Amino acid sequence: MAEGIAVALDAADYVAHLSDEFPGLQVWQPGSWPQEAPASARAGIAVFVTDGFYGLSGEEMDLLPALRLIACVGTGVENVDLAAARARGIAISYGAGANAETVADHAMALLLAVVRAIPENDRNLRAGQWRDNRLFGSVHGRRLGVLGFGGIGQAVARRAQGFGMTIGYFARNPRPDTTLSARHFADVLTLAAESDIVVAALPGGPATRHLVDSAFLRALGPGGYLVNVGRGSVVDTQALAAALRDGGIAGAGLDVFEEEPGLPGVLRDLPGLVVSPHIGGASRAARQLSYERLTDNIRAALTGAALVTPYPLAETAPLLRDGARR
Repeated sequence: MAEGIAVALDAADYVAHLSDEFPGLQVWQPGSWPQEAPASARAGIAVFVTDGFYGLSGEEMDLLPALRLIACVGTGVENVDLAAARARGIAISYGAGANAETVADHAMALLLAVVRAIPENDRNLRAGQWRDNRLFGSVHGRRLGVLGFGGIGQAVARRAQGFGMTIGYFARNPRPDTTLSARHFADVLTLAAESDIVVAALPGGPATRHLVDSAFLRALGPGGYLVNVGRGSVVDTQALAAALRDGGIAGAGLDVFEEEPGLPGVLRDLPGLVVSPHIGGASRAARQLSYERLTDNIRAALTGAALVTPYPLAETAPLLRDGARR
C-alpha cells in the first residue's frame, strides 16, 4: 500500500517516478509540510522521502509516529538528525554509489578544465584573441590527493591512474580492500603538503566542515589545485577566495558551494576558478540507478526485507584534522 509513503522534495522527476511506482503517494511541500499536513495524514506514514538539503529533524520525526524509514535521495544526509533517528530506531537509506562514476567523471572534467585553463581560453578565442605565450599545467605524473575514499573517491583515483598520476588519500581508516595503488594519509595537512592536486569527495556535516581551510590551502601551496565535488561545507569559502585572489593556490574547480543555490559573491570574478552548478551527479545513467535504489529501499522497508543501501547509524567519533578521534 502506498498510503504509508510521503515525499517532500523539490525534484519533480523523483516525485513523478515515485508517484508511478507507488499510487496514492502523499506529496508534501518541502519545508512547510509539518504545518500543512494534518495529523490524520501523518499518522500512517512509514516511509518519508527527503534529501540532504531538506533532511528531517527530530521534532519532525515526532510528527510521524509510524515512521520506519527515512529514504534520502542522493548521497547526502547532512540535514537529517542522525542521533534522533538512531534513538527512535528509524532506519535511513541513501543513494550510495548511484552517481559515483558520473561524479568522478565530473571531477576529472573540472580538474582538466582548471589545470589547462580551458574556460579562459574558450572565452578569449570567442572574443577574437588567439593564444599568447603562456604555458599551462599538466596532470600527467602529478600527485593527486583524494579527500574521502568512498565510491566517488576511488572512482576518481581509478581515472587519475589512467593519467599517470600517483594517488594519496585521506580517510578515517586505511582501505586495504581496494585494488588501487594508493597511499593512506592520517591527516589532511600532510596530504595537502604532498599533493599537487586535491579532489575533495567528502560528505557534509559537522565532522567535515571546513576541513579545507586556510591552513590546508597554505599546505597545498601556490602551485596546487583544488577540486570539490563532495559537499560545499567541506571548503571554507572565505579562505578559498583569499587563496585564489592572493595566489595562494593556482586554481580551483567547484561543483558544490556552502550556500546553494547560487555562486557565493566572494567567488565571482576570481582568477583560476572553474565552477558548475552542482551537476556532478547529473547523468541519465546515474539518475536511473538512483531511482532504482530509492524504490528498492522503500519496498524493502515496507516488506521487512534488508535495505539495499542503508546509511550506517552506528555512533562514530568526529573526524579530526589530524585523523584522530575525540
